[in-house]
Amino acid sequence: MLENRNINVCLVSDLFENYPLSENTIVVVVDLLRATTVISTAFNFGVKEIIPVPSLEIAKTYIDREDFIVAAERNAMPIKGFDYGNSPFQYMNNDILDKTLVLTTTNGTKAINIASNYEVITSCFINIDAVEEFLLNSNKDVLILCSGWKGVFNLEDTIFSGCLANKLISSKKFNVNCDSTLASLNLYEQAKHDYFSFLSNSAHRKRLKFLNIEKDTEFCLNPDFKSKIIPTLKNGKLVAL
Repeated sequence: MLENRNINVCLVSDLFENYPLSENTIVVVVDLLRATTVISTAFNFGVKEIIPVPSLEIAKTYIDREDFIVAAERNAMPIKGFDYGNSPFQYMNNDILDKTLVLTTTNGTKAINIASNYEVITSCFINIDAVEEFLLNSNKDVLILCSGWKGVFNLEDTIFSGCLANKLISSKKFNVNCDSTLASLNLYEQAKHDYFSFLSNSAHRKRLKFLNIEKDTEFCLNPDFKSKIIPTLKNGKLVAL
């Protein structure tokens, strides 16, 4: 068994190429508000697989295909002409059972595609415990990839990364030689008692509040169910591990 593996946090997906990765690295993509929460929610309610696509144009090619659901979001808003948007509440129904979800979002699906040459899983507070167990048993290095917002840093992905990193580091199986990991841990320590209040002035929480969808924020930060499903990228599709 490998010991003292490395754990790194990439604070923005646009910085991903600066990290020296190998086939011994698992990339954990995080877009807490809201794409990776939507992904875990959809799998929990029975979606068969998820295809994360980078553009609206590609997503449109799947419209009207049998047993497909097509979802799109830009700038936190759903896009006219698509079945679904990027709210986890839209996926809490039986209509998605055994369907293929095609998803494109402003930040999360971009991050998944950026990392697609490596082993990729996605995480959020719904499946954080299952992801922790999976990573501890993997014997591989870990890079937690924050999706950020349009190429810039955000608080929510960083706090989640700090929470997950804290769980892994507590096992004594990981080295930390990365300032962004330390920054994530420090933010998590400040926020852990009340994520919602800590993020009260954050850009994306304000953005969602303006759009009258703060209930999404509350759910993403404190979901009312847990899942053991680990969405894993295989041949361009996220499948349930």
